[in-house]
Amino acid sequence: MPAESTIAPGRHAPELLGQTVVVIGGSAGIGLETARRAREEGADVILTARDPDRLHRVGLELGASIAAFDATDFERLGRVFDELPTPIDHVLVTGPGPYYAPLAEFDVEKARRAVDAHLLLPLQVARDAVSKVRPGGTLLFMGSTGGRRAAPGRASRTAPHDAADPARRRPGRHRRAGRPPHDEHGGNRRDLRHRRRPAARRGVSVGRPIE
Repeated sequence: MPAESTIAPGRHAPELLGQTVVVIGGSAGIGLETARRAREEGADVILTARDPDRLHRVGLELGASIAAFDATDFERLGRVFDELPTPIDHVLVTGPGPYYAPLAEFDVEKARRAVDAHLLLPLQVARDAVSKVRPGGTLLFMGSTGGRRAAPGRASRTAPHDAADPARRRPGRHRRAGRPPHDEHGGNRRDLRHRRRPAARRGVSVGRPIE
């Protein structure tokens, strides 16, 4: 007599059963929701975050192992990977949003921390995890942006933005003063651009060197 399935109708078998997922920055946001989903799919979860109290609450909620520390403390990060008891299958790294400040208030230390979190942390995790992740596993790095428009005096963690000049923010959508929309032969420049396009269809591929 065939064995009956133990999976309830309409439910699928856990996709991560027997796997281990490490979430760096897993006490809130996308990291936390990823950890929740991983637990629902049967994974063992290891969470790290800076806030020990919040991380402790999340660890109890999910039944996850936890390690409270600043992930940009790369020496501590390396020890955490060294002390993992078993090989792992997936690593997710989330980080804080970008650092913005008026140029006059730009804080170099905060900017340096942002560079550590967004640029150096993924490199360090990749180096530390290479000997721990099983073949076929994944390293997933998530970035973010504030999506802010340029404004006078505003600086980001990388470089000052352009001033809030609409002409500079939207190149190609303005004309210089005194420049007519038609060329010297009376033709519209947009029409001329359209008339030139068929030449690109005569065997010249965009992006390929011409031999």
